[in-house]
Amino acid sequence: MTRRDDLIRRWRATSGRARKLRGLIVLLSPYRGRVALMFLSLIIATAAALAPPPLAKLAIDSGIVPKDMAALTWIVVAFLVSAVAYWAATYAQTYLVGWIGQRALQDLRIQLFQHLQGMSVGFYSRRRAGVLISRMSNDVEALDTLVSDGIVTLFGSSLTLIGTAAILFALDPELALITYTVFPVLGIASFAFRIISADAYRATREKVAAITAYLQETLSGIRVVRTFAQEPRHLRRFEELNEENRGANMKTVNLNAAYFPGVELLSAVATAGILFYGGVQALNGEITIGVLVAFLAALNNFFDPIQQLSQLYTTYQAGMAALDKIFELLDEEPDLADAPHATVLPRLRGEIVLDDVSFSYGGDAYALRDVTLTVPPGQTVALVGTTGAGKSTFAKLVARFYDPTSGSVRVDGHDLRDVTAASLRSQMGIVPQEAFLFSGTIADNIAFGRPDASAEEVRAAAAAVGADDFIAGLEHGYDTPVGERGVQLSAGQRQLVAFARALVADPRILVLDEATSNVDVHTESKIEAGLRRLLAGRTAIVIAHRLSTIERAGQIVVMEHGRIVEQGTHAELLAAGGHYWRLHEDWREQAAA
Repeated sequence: MTRRDDLIRRWRATSGRARKLRGLIVLLSPYRGRVALMFLSLIIATAAALAPPPLAKLAIDSGIVPKDMAALTWIVVAFLVSAVAYWAATYAQTYLVGWIGQRALQDLRIQLFQHLQGMSVGFYSRRRAGVLISRMSNDVEALDTLVSDGIVTLFGSSLTLIGTAAILFALDPELALITYTVFPVLGIASFAFRIISADAYRATREKVAAITAYLQETLSGIRVVRTFAQEPRHLRRFEELNEENRGANMKTVNLNAAYFPGVELLSAVATAGILFYGGVQALNGEITIGVLVAFLAALNNFFDPIQQLSQLYTTYQAGMAALDKIFELLDEEPDLADAPHATVLPRLRGEIVLDDVSFSYGGDAYALRDVTLTVPPGQTVALVGTTGAGKSTFAKLVARFYDPTSGSVRVDGHDLRDVTAASLRSQMGIVPQEAFLFSGTIADNIAFGRPDASAEEVRAAAAAVGADDFIAGLEHGYDTPVGERGVQLSAGQRQLVAFARALVADPRILVLDEATSNVDVHTESKIEAGLRRLLAGRTAIVIAHRLSTIERAGQIVVMEHGRIVEQGTHAELLAAGGHYWRLHEDWREQAAA
């Protein structure tokens, strides 16, 4: 079981607030040794920080008032020792907190990325990429603040508060009990603040995610925006999202403005009350000046951690809301996963069988209905039909991006639900209608499916599909950067690179989904020989509208409304004068026009 799987398993074992705290503990558990050292240094630093008030009391009552120079000297030395201890412990604590926090969040980012890589295609059709990016960036950053600052504040301030309360009681029990009366007021105010602010901070995470998603979508489609001159409309929508985000954040601002100054006011009133009451006692000789000075000095250590813990609610609520969103994402399970008994496919011959397959994306409508087809090894099958006939769905089932609602899809006799996805995909190549290229060089993209491919193999694949001509004309040849999504290349050039990428991977089953639709007739004629080489000896599912591509197929399958209505060779289907003949005539008329 991987760390990611263990994280998710332990996370799901709890619920509610305990679930969030458990999530934090699970994140930090691999570094428990350093966490223990961090807490040890935190305890030492807190103890050193609490030392000055009692030492001040001793310096006044045991050194200054009785004029005992030796006692005063030792007390000053103790001051210096506590200062050095505080410095060393704080240094260690700061370093360890930073080290642990960065490692834990690094692990979390990797776990999130790995989880997203394992999600099925259907997941990405339901979730916007920008929201997922927000989880990886904004929410992890909010959690970073909680882990790096919040944990130290929580435990450091709590220890300081407990230690200060003990020191106050030791100095003067009566004054300490008077001071403790502020606890009920602070407790009620803090509880109310926590309840009210929880929803407000969760709303801020959602609004930030919405802004990130809209920004990502707009920038990805900036060409379409500019083409239709829709910049003003997009700006208005972005302003609306920003206004909603401002409104959500203003709720937290108003809460903070009401709560934190209130804590400060209560602190000031309590300090004034103690000063007056303690001053009267000192005038009456009931307590020493040293006790009063030390008590007032310690009083700052009493209210400061209360203030820090109150302010921690801001970090805590933002961090917990972010953690909730992150683990909500990790809670999502892939629609498709390898079965426990899944086997690894051997090298495929390439026989594909769809046995009475029906499939629905959801609801009552079926994208495929009662489809039965056998594709012999090495044969090229062309799927034709009008838009929405089910051709792309057919290809997605063969690639096991989805499982059939009923029936089965088998390759070489293996039901795809009983084999590992990796062993299937490693022997399958897909060239979509719009070739997606990654940032990097042309060579990197051609070798994407086989990173160990040699430069000679990359060049041979490009030459085989006719891509070497345009690559040779580029200033840096195969080392030319293609830009994000291949923006530096034309649509036809990107498609040629995609063909070369498929050829280098040497798949046993090849799916071409409208792969030549973005290639002009001149370019298509150049790659026909390359396509023949690409298809030779491989089982291929070809979805196309180009006559030249369809006519070469060993078998043509005509689909309408998710069903197979005709199948046969090009000559057989023309002679039958049915659906294919009508489609063929339409294509010929369009080509002539």
